[in-house]
Amino acid sequence: MPDSKLDNQIWTDLEQQVDPAHTALLIIDVQNDFCADDGYIDKLLQRDMSQCQGVVKPISQLVDEARKAGVLVVWVQANYAPENLPAPVLAKQKAMGASMVCCAPGTWGAELYGGLAPEHGEAVIEKHRYSAFSGTPLDNMLRTRGIRTLVLTGVQTNVCIESTLRDGFSKGYYIVVPEDCVGSHTPELHRATLDNVRMLFGTVSTAGQLNDLWAGGLARHKDMNDGGKANAAGK
Repeated sequence: MPDSKLDNQIWTDLEQQVDPAHTALLIIDVQNDFCADDGYIDKLLQRDMSQCQGVVKPISQLVDEARKAGVLVVWVQANYAPENLPAPVLAKQKAMGASMVCCAPGTWGAELYGGLAPEHGEAVIEKHRYSAFSGTPLDNMLRTRGIRTLVLTGVQTNVCIESTLRDGFSKGYYIVVPEDCVGSHTPELHRATLDNVRMLFGTVSTAGQLNDLWAGGLARHKDMNDGGKANAAGK
């Protein structure tokens, strides 16, 4: 469980908040049905998917830097088979005219999009609600690892990203959203979520800022270690 002293730390500086020692990077719902041409969202709503597709490259770069820095990487994937969904969600789908299953297990639509993939040993959380915390072991997993900050990436900004960040904030996690790593087929709602984060729920950053901070932290750590070895050698 996290140190109670750590729980009481108030960090206003982004570098403190995203220290790899207590930060988790969440990649949420970057799946074919949410991002790909001919996926569930494309077929059902016929919206411009370019923003959702455009997050893949910056997320991939961020994941690489997170791994190097020792940030906990967590993959969150939807499974919206009807038997897993509550009646209000099914009612909304019916009202929208949905005749397909979104991210049905074992299908192309449920697979990760754009070449993204977890490495061996990285956590994969399956969810049946918009929030990654609802009915999943996510919170317990994060707390047992001493995680204090969540960096949220993926799609849709105004649905699963926002649902997860609101729950995370209410549970006491610092929230960081790199704006070039989240996307939506509804740009105005994407912007509204980012405005909400800026106003009340956390920090809006960029992938570049986080990459620089994590790479810089590694460099400082290496310098400290090298300096310690040099001092030891000089004794």
